[in-house]
Amino acid sequence: MEKNEVKKDNSQYWRKNLLLLGGLLTLWFISSYVCGILLVDQLNQVKIGGVKLGFWFAQQGSIIIFLGIIIYYVYAMNKLDKKYGVEEE
Repeated sequence: MEKNEVKKDNSQYWRKNLLLLGGLLTLWFISSYVCGILLVDQLNQVKIGGVKLGFWFAQQGSIIIFLGIIIYYVYAMNKLDKKYGVEEE
């Protein structure tokens, strides 16, 4: 593989990495800040199991979604690393 090919692969790898990271951080921002703070009054109109949805997002939901994001990020990055040949051994 030539140096230009490696450089092109590196830039594509980092571009996809940053797009993935940006999308996941956006999802986290929406679930924690928007749903847990900005839309709390509207979400509190809905109750699940006797608990207001806005309160649930502020207390539990954003944490559970964050853990899901971490798990998905690990899975997606392992897949991306294998695709570009930079996986850990």
